[in-house]
Amino acid sequence: QVQLVESGGGLVQAGGSLRLSCAASGRTLISYTMGWFRQAPGKEREFVAAMHWGGIYYADSVKGRFTISRDNAKNTVYLEMNSLKPEDTAVYYCAADPRRVGAQGPYNYFGQGTQVTVSS
Repeated sequence: QVQLVESGGGLVQAGGSLRLSCAASGRTLISYTMGWFRQAPGKEREFVAAMHWGGIYYADSVKGRFTISRDNAKNTVYLEMNSLKPEDTAVYYCAADPRRVGAQGPYNYFGQGTQVTVSS
């Protein structure tokens, strides 16, 4: 079983930056696809970014502003978010899957989420 715990969310002004972290436990995830999703109030959960050994993927809405990275030694994945906009406000979820998957997933594991609020 894989447990994912997100941290780093908070309140930031438009144009600001945040760095989300996702600490994984229960298994070494070096070969896993790691990803980030988000869900805004009243909307469905949407893909943000993902990475595996074969590539890195971003949603068009965050391309050029967000960067996904991972530290396999720490079993942790990060999401660096720059030039934040009010429309980035959402609960951000970390995701993991043992297969090589992209935006469509499906992903077997999700964390509990961390709130990101961007004020205008």
